[in-house]
Amino acid sequence: MRTRDWPIRSKLTALVVAPVTALLALWIFATTLTFGPALDLLSARTLLYDLGRPGEVVVTELQRERRLSVVQLAGTAQLPVLAEQRERTDRAVAELRRRVDGDALRDAADDPLEARVDQLVTALAALPAGRKFIDDRKVDRSGAIGLYSGMVSAAFQAFSAMATLNDPDLNRQALALTALGRSRELLGQSDALLAGALSAGRFAEGEHVQLVQAIGNQRWLTESAVADLPEAGRVAYQRLTEGEAFARLRTMQDALVVANRSGRPPVDAAAWQTSHDAVQQQLRDFELAEADGLTDRSVPMAVRILVRLAAAGLLGLVAVVVSVLVALRLGRTLVQRLSGVRTAALELAEHRLPDVVTRLRRGEQVDVAREAPPLEYGYDEIGEVGRAFTEVQRTAVQAAVDEVTLRRGLNEVFLNIARRSQSLVHRQLHLLDRMERRAEDPDELAELFQVDHLATRLRRHAEDLVILAGSAPGRGWRNPVAMVDLIRGAISEVEAYDRVDITAAQPAGVLGRAVGDVIHLLAELVENATAFSPPDTRVTVTGEQVANGYALQITDQGLGMSATALETANTRLASSPEFDPAQSARLGLFVVARLAARHGVRVQLRPSEQGGVTAVVLIPADLVTAEPPAGPDPATLPAASADPARRLARTARRGAVPRNRPPTAPRAVAAPPAPPTGAPTPAEGPGDAGSAADDELDGLPRRVRRRTPAAQPRSTVTDTPTPRSPEEVRRVMAALQAGTARGRATVITPAAPAAPTGPAAPAAPTGPAAPAAPTGAATPPEPPTATERDA
Repeated sequence: MRTRDWPIRSKLTALVVAPVTALLALWIFATTLTFGPALDLLSARTLLYDLGRPGEVVVTELQRERRLSVVQLAGTAQLPVLAEQRERTDRAVAELRRRVDGDALRDAADDPLEARVDQLVTALAALPAGRKFIDDRKVDRSGAIGLYSGMVSAAFQAFSAMATLNDPDLNRQALALTALGRSRELLGQSDALLAGALSAGRFAEGEHVQLVQAIGNQRWLTESAVADLPEAGRVAYQRLTEGEAFARLRTMQDALVVANRSGRPPVDAAAWQTSHDAVQQQLRDFELAEADGLTDRSVPMAVRILVRLAAAGLLGLVAVVVSVLVALRLGRTLVQRLSGVRTAALELAEHRLPDVVTRLRRGEQVDVAREAPPLEYGYDEIGEVGRAFTEVQRTAVQAAVDEVTLRRGLNEVFLNIARRSQSLVHRQLHLLDRMERRAEDPDELAELFQVDHLATRLRRHAEDLVILAGSAPGRGWRNPVAMVDLIRGAISEVEAYDRVDITAAQPAGVLGRAVGDVIHLLAELVENATAFSPPDTRVTVTGEQVANGYALQITDQGLGMSATALETANTRLASSPEFDPAQSARLGLFVVARLAARHGVRVQLRPSEQGGVTAVVLIPADLVTAEPPAGPDPATLPAASADPARRLARTARRGAVPRNRPPTAPRAVAAPPAPPTGAPTPAEGPGDAGSAADDELDGLPRRVRRRTPAAQPRSTVTDTPTPRSPEEVRRVMAALQAGTARGRATVITPAAPAAPTGPAAPAAPTGPAAPAAPTGAATPPEPPTATERDA
């Protein structure tokens, strides 16, 4: 059970309820312990009058019926007096059953006593069957004595179970009276044995031994019982035994104990009967008197206990009620004060502090003293907590002010550095463009293309700083740009551009105001796809029109992402959170989220069927237009007109999807001059893999890699082919295969060859990467061919 998460009211309630409940439980337990004995003392009278008295009558009647039954078995005729005795016994048994079946006795009796009473009732139920055996003389005198003695023994076991009083003296006296009753029963058994022997004229086999044992047990049990009686009871019993009847009976018992070889009882039947009946009656009266005295003493004792219990219970109840009231009063006060502190804390954390931060970000001025008013909750510990929390409020608000100020200054630093870097990169790109136009050596031109590509990537990273600072990059377009050109421009800004394939791209255009940001967004996703997939795998880009816009899919074949990582990344892409420097490892996702939120573009990452990740970019319909017509071929323009603002974006990839051009009249294509002796043939390198028709295959000019006359080596008949590496051969064959596939897919009307007029001027530089056009550019960037990439 986690109590640390409980509300303060529940904790204080538990703090109050626990001791009060313990006090109440102790009060109930003590009351029960005291109330139980008092009830037992009060129930002693009920047990005596509903079980003791009726049971004693049943025992007396059973003893008399037993003697008469033995006498009848000793003779030969039926005794009329036995039938009368049986009627008296039946009446006593019926009265006992009526009493024990009553609710008063059952309520007062405990479980052991109820079990003993049930055993007594069961034993008495066998009385009619025993009488039938006696009348049919199917039992002897010893069997008849055993039958009745068992019923009497069951009665005395029930009497013993009544002696469960909590007062030791009263309980000991009750047990002593029960023992006296048992001794009287043994005297009755002796009388029955002797009556049968006197009627028959002699003892049967074993009867004398039983008689001696009964007399010995009766004397021992009487002596033990009298020792447990109170002083007054012992004196009364001693005075009773000094009577004439007791003396004669003891004398005759002594004579019976002596061994008798003749088998005839050595006592007079009339004398024994007179003495026995007198002693039995005196002992019974003594037991009843002592039982009544015991009951009379138990009632006042029970009343005294109940009075003390009532006083203690009342005081305990008052203490419990007072404790509850005090606890509730103090608990309510503590709860109110602590709730006030909690409310103030939540108000600061959930409303005031975020509002302060929001206003600070809007540039508003914030008064720290007004936003963190003092909390007054007394001068105790809670008041000290309130005053401490007031200081915490002020510190938190001041820290928010300082943090927003620091973040604002940091953003200004980012923006300043980014603007400076952008200016330098633009100047570097212009310089590279001029150098590429003047370059004649193809190796030098290839290296310039690589530097151009690195500068383009550097420009994108500089734009990341601008986005982090919360500003917009400087690049922009006025006119729409074709979707395929936009994709190519994004691929041109990725390091591993040669691993990216555009498998399908339906014709469409994007409004100029979103071109730069969408290029940047796609470049970040493509770079992630190439960075987190094996270098020997391909990254595919597809685009198609959908109901609510234009959907682009960038799929890699990497290891993929776990479901948790995908969920986290998609949440970040959908919410565009504030920049957190601790999450610098996911800087690209943050930039993508910022750019997507700026134009309403939706970006989502999904598992790819090939095991990698697919990035789905949904450009909204309000940014999508029809594909704009392609601009003039820069190869046909003079070198001076190839302004960097209109230069085409250059990307290198295999199997590029050609951009559809509107049909135009066939024009003459200037045939390149014949290479001088020793010039590389198409079989020697990829530079000449494309013809004039191939150059116009997808609407883009093709740079033909040539060497200047001075730099071209003169070949002889003995020249040997230049050895090529396997990687270079692979690139050459792949470029040739891509060009062949595009040539078969497009039918080009051959043009009349023009007369060569000398070496063709170099076309506009279209290396692997080129800077995108700045704001006001009339034509979007366009990528180079695979031939240019391999050059």
